[in-house]
Amino acid sequence: MPSRSSGARGGAVRPACPAPVLRGERGRCAAGVPRSSPPGREGALCSRRALRLRPAPGMHRAGGLWRRRRAGGGGAGPGPRPGDGAALGAGAGLGPGAEADPGLLRASSPEVGRRLRGLALVRGAFVSSGEAAELLRELEPVLGRRPYQFDHWDGAICGYRETERARWGGAGRAVLGRVAAAFPPGRPPLPLVHVLDLHPRGHVRPHVDSVKFCGCTIAGVSLLSPSVLRLVSCRAPGQWLELLLEPGSLYVLRGAARYDFTHEILRDEESFFGGRRVPRGRRLALICRNAPPDTTPDALGDSLAFIGGTAPPAAPQ
Repeated sequence: MPSRSSGARGGAVRPACPAPVLRGERGRCAAGVPRSSPPGREGALCSRRALRLRPAPGMHRAGGLWRRRRAGGGGAGPGPRPGDGAALGAGAGLGPGAEADPGLLRASSPEVGRRLRGLALVRGAFVSSGEAAELLRELEPVLGRRPYQFDHWDGAICGYRETERARWGGAGRAVLGRVAAAFPPGRPPLPLVHVLDLHPRGHVRPHVDSVKFCGCTIAGVSLLSPSVLRLVSCRAPGQWLELLLEPGSLYVLRGAARYDFTHEILRDEESFFGGRRVPRGRRLALICRNAPPDTTPDALGDSLAFIGGTAPPAAPQ
């Protein structure tokens, strides 16, 4: 579902804020100097501190500090921590041959599961807790200024606020860099990422993303609340697939899962995964899409795009 925020309509993109500069004044350093430092030493520390603002090769800025980028599988730094998606290479193995986490996926039949194998993908613990916290700190000031809306211009979403973003901090760049592995060669994700903030009482109705705005692959990172993503066949409504989207998980839709199945986020009162209740709270999603192709795919595609105002298919038993 495409966003109508200003970024997608040619609105001005706010330039990145300049990097903060540490300044010393009359022998006083702006930060980081012990109060007990002797007068002469204090000025020297300021000078050395200012020199450190120029990053050395292999360094990046995160959390206000310069940190050394950790090489995959090498280097003398500490090893990966549990749940550290970046260190564990969570972006690897996201192509059409990838396997979903079996405990996070259920299908109406083994045939549907086989048909959508590698086309509807879900991976848990894709985002570490530290990355999730940094992403929330970055997005809350933007989203907090916007009220939730309970009607959408295409009828696909209820109870939401949204924005599009192209500039990210260290955690955002790391996470989106891993998400890019889910897209085919030569068809990378668009620079603008759709950020969708869903109210606890909000939901996403069944729809197929329009081929006018979206290409062959959709990938989304889920934060804050767990939810259930349900896919239902456009041709045979009795065929369905459900993905359990836990906080920090990644889902990918491509091929038949993207074009021939509607997808929806279940409202709280319907939020079950099998016999398990999945209470819905506020859900934040970072959704990446690639550009639409020059020709319409040979699939249902846009014929059922943005389904709204119709009775949803019966809930699977």
